[in-house]
Amino acid sequence: MNCFTCRGDIEDRLTTFTMDIDGRVYVIKNVPSHVCTQCGAVSYSDAVMERIEQMIEKMKNGITEFSVATYAA
Repeated sequence: MNCFTCRGDIEDRLTTFTMDIDGRVYVIKNVPSHVCTQCGAVSYSDAVMERIEQMIEKMKNGITEFSVATYAA
């Protein structure tokens, strides 16, 4: 697989996903990702993105402005 941005090689790695929604920061650690070895662009499979969305929905129920979770398949 090659990077859509620079055509560099892609390798599988665990990364940290961070998103700010309405002033609240969500962090998910150890997310299975596709990372370009040349430019560092990160992408996720459809299944991983679906799981991330599910995790964020659960984290939205928390009271804090900053939530951290570890990815679990």
